[in-house]
Amino acid sequence: MTASTMPLSVIIATDCGSTTTKAILIEKVGEEYRQTFRGEAPTTVEAPFEDVTRGVLNAIAEVEELSGRKILDGERIITPSRKDAKTGVDIYVSTSSAGGGLQMMVAGAVQSMTGESAQRCALGAGAIVMDVLASNDGRLPHEKIERIRALRPDMILLSGGTDGGTVTHVVEMAEYIAAADPHPRLGMSYALPLIYAGNKDARERVKDILGEKTALVITENIRPVLERENLAPARNKIHDLFLEHVMAQAPGYKKLIAWAGAPIMPTPAAVGLIMRTIAKRDRLNLIGVDIGGATTDVFSVFGETFNRTVSANLGMSYSISNVLAEAGLANIMRWVPFTIEEQTLRDRIKNKMIRPTTIPQTLDELQIEHAIAREALRLALVHHKALATGLKGVQQERTISDIFEQKASGETLIDMLKLDLIVGSGGILSHAPRRIQSMLMMVDAYEPLGCTHLSVDSIFMMPHLGVLSTVDEKAATDVFVRDCMVYLGTCVAPIGQGREGDKCADYQITFEGGRAPESGTLPFGELRLLSLATEERTKIELRPAKQVDVGEGRGVPVTREVKGGVAGLLLDGRGRPLQLPADPQARIKALTKWHQAVNLYPEKS
Repeated sequence: MTASTMPLSVIIATDCGSTTTKAILIEKVGEEYRQTFRGEAPTTVEAPFEDVTRGVLNAIAEVEELSGRKILDGERIITPSRKDAKTGVDIYVSTSSAGGGLQMMVAGAVQSMTGESAQRCALGAGAIVMDVLASNDGRLPHEKIERIRALRPDMILLSGGTDGGTVTHVVEMAEYIAAADPHPRLGMSYALPLIYAGNKDARERVKDILGEKTALVITENIRPVLERENLAPARNKIHDLFLEHVMAQAPGYKKLIAWAGAPIMPTPAAVGLIMRTIAKRDRLNLIGVDIGGATTDVFSVFGETFNRTVSANLGMSYSISNVLAEAGLANIMRWVPFTIEEQTLRDRIKNKMIRPTTIPQTLDELQIEHAIAREALRLALVHHKALATGLKGVQQERTISDIFEQKASGETLIDMLKLDLIVGSGGILSHAPRRIQSMLMMVDAYEPLGCTHLSVDSIFMMPHLGVLSTVDEKAATDVFVRDCMVYLGTCVAPIGQGREGDKCADYQITFEGGRAPESGTLPFGELRLLSLATEERTKIELRPAKQVDVGEGRGVPVTREVKGGVAGLLLDGRGRPLQLPADPQARIKALTKWHQAVNLYPEKS
């Protein structure tokens, strides 16, 4: 059954995660699609079951029970749906990161050029990049060979050289791979998939070296000329090989592939796809983050450019000690609004790593977890900015008029002043006890500039909607807007610094629907939260102090349309860049004042 043969009115979608398989039911209600029921069950890719479909059937059975719709006939999904009786679905789609997701190694000729292009390509396809090899990465030949042999990735992406350029370096990398004779992580009996997306003049040489030793696929060069990346053909090949080779080797996936009405996608690739779909539809620049227990994925869409990075060592449970190691204890402690011994904080972090499924039992524990999340989010964005860059190695000719417009070679593409929307996802953000807590975590970590809208994924259904968007974009975007996204509100953050209490900006807010306008002065060092409902739009006029910029230059007034949300309109007068007091008591006093201003952690009644 294909999507084109019939209109879809009932859809079942699953996401097979590393620990939990989540199923959602989407139904057409009138002219729009809505997510109606959900179920989840433990993923069953490992022993004793070793069959991913058991977890899928269990999750769908829960949806069946809750919805009263008969979806399963034994171990078969009933398709198509029967309109008269509540029976069957029109299509089943799925994503997967079970079994550790898609793990890749990439190799390029020059680390900062084709190496980074290959890394961007693999990350955008939903992979975890285990290592980046390059002819100039400083490792000796035997070290490179040992590394390739030891890692055992699911597949390798080999690139290098512009079309018509030198072939020496890329042939050298191919010889290292051939010498290592690597075996794939799953399925010992089959050849390791290898995608060659480098200089077309080296194709025959690469075929001679690797044709017998790997399942070689040749596609277009990802860097055909120095000034341009061409990532789509190689990304498509990664998806194809993920299905044909990697998924086919994982227990039970052949059955799952047969059930699905669309190709199964890696979970992060599906999340990236729905982000791109929404950004394109609404013409937005956005940053999305998915903070998990072991990894944090960051996605960005600026103009036509999509980037994804995975910080495989930053997470809130399994990787929580890495956050401590990378951020440093002082950076975590600066967000904790009470006095705590350093050793006590270390112990609490280690306990979370040992018992990753525990949740905070006291307000202190919750505040510590939120402090750690701020640092994990901040560091993941730092990683993302380092990879989401203009093309390195490109010499750009400039006129005087270009100097302020053009991104320098290798300069980050992430411009926080042009950012329209931040989308948060993952347990710590989606399931925070109060929505304002999610909002302030993202504001503190990302320090948005000017006017920025913020939202969170209500129950983590972005992967389901990403894969659904390949079949029915309207169904995916309908559910995304109405059921998936919880709009938190808008953050208005003037750029600049001043003494606490001095004027940062005057503001006047004009509401629609007859509500009386509000005006006032936002002093430095203060947070204000104004109620503004989700569907409510308003205009805010900002008149900044002389040294303060609200988006158009220092001292220049601006008027912006802002949207409401479940948290409201946040006026952030703490200055940018955000600097917390160095003295511990002054810092705790400032944090307490800010938290009380937005009712972040209401006192126990």
